[in-house]
Amino acid sequence: MTDTRILLRSRAIAKDTSGTQVSVTPKRAGWERVGFAVHQIARGEALQRRTGRHEVCLVLLSGLASVTWTGRTRAVRLGPRRDVFSDYPHAVYLPPGTAYEIRATRSVEIAVCQSPTTEQYPARVIRPEDCGLEIRGGGNATRQIIDILPPSAPADRLLVCEVYTPAGNWSSFPPHKHDEHNPPVEADLEETYYYRFADPDAFGIQRLYTADGRRDEVVTVANGDLVLVRAGYHPFVAAYGYDAYYLNTLAGSFRSMAAPDDPRYAHLRSAWPAPDPRVPLVRRQTAARSA
Repeated sequence: MTDTRILLRSRAIAKDTSGTQVSVTPKRAGWERVGFAVHQIARGEALQRRTGRHEVCLVLLSGLASVTWTGRTRAVRLGPRRDVFSDYPHAVYLPPGTAYEIRATRSVEIAVCQSPTTEQYPARVIRPEDCGLEIRGGGNATRQIIDILPPSAPADRLLVCEVYTPAGNWSSFPPHKHDEHNPPVEADLEETYYYRFADPDAFGIQRLYTADGRRDEVVTVANGDLVLVRAGYHPFVAAYGYDAYYLNTLAGSFRSMAAPDDPRYAHLRSAWPAPDPRVPLVRRQTAARSA
């Protein structure tokens, strides 16, 4: 059954227990490609899954785990990551037809980002030092982008990145869209925004609208919320006093993040002031490699 909602709330799970906080499949979202879930794994317990017909990127949000998968004889250490506001991401890319197990050495929160594919790219660990850093925008439209699975990565359609927006700043701005197959100008990307805030009272606001005015909605997002971007422009602003994090999962008909700006606001790019000195909010750490 298709869920037509834009905003999905996470389910609260007691500390030291395992369960799924939030999950959406392509069928439920009413689209073709992007699936997303966040699982909590209690210390000493394990999550076992199969990628099936999907390529999968596992992104550690917090904790410390060991990961094994089909063809891997030794466990890979994933983490530690205190939380998304303290440390850079640790991730694993897995191809279709792979069985995997995530065993929590400490209590773990992990995101499972996926998209269907018939291609086979090698499984690999993505360490903090493998992830990119980009400071985008200027003034109170400055934000930090950490690429985990960028367009240049060896994968089929799946794209994954983390974005940090300082308190009071705008992100995904100027407003852009990616709902038409028009290479090289635009890719028809499905996208999810998974939000985290350090303070339980924190919030942000996301607007989702189309150029023809048929759709114009505003949602208030809090910690653990998942927004489904099906079409149109989708800027975000973090409330004053509260830094925001979101994890983007995208997939489209070709491997690109091409997205045109709303022409009414595109001119702002040529007049960016200096970047906000608060950025980067999170600095990259060099992790000891474990084979």
